Amino acid sequence: MIDENFARLRTHRSNIQRYRHLLETSLTDLEREFIAKRLAEEQSAIETLSASIPATSSQDPHAA
Repeated sequence: MIDENFARLRTHRSNIQRYRHLLETSLTDLEREFIAKRLAEEQSAIETLSASIPATSSQDPHAA
């Protein structure tokens, strides 16, 4: 399950990079609005997914 979540995070990050690249190109206002909306949706998805993934402990495993 965690591997699936990390794969989803990678996909969302890839989509964000693609959308940011597209925003640097010549677009109509409608296209720019659509891509900006998709970019916000991808960023929101990353935040939601990140919150659902348990943090890995970087603490000393011998400390109690």
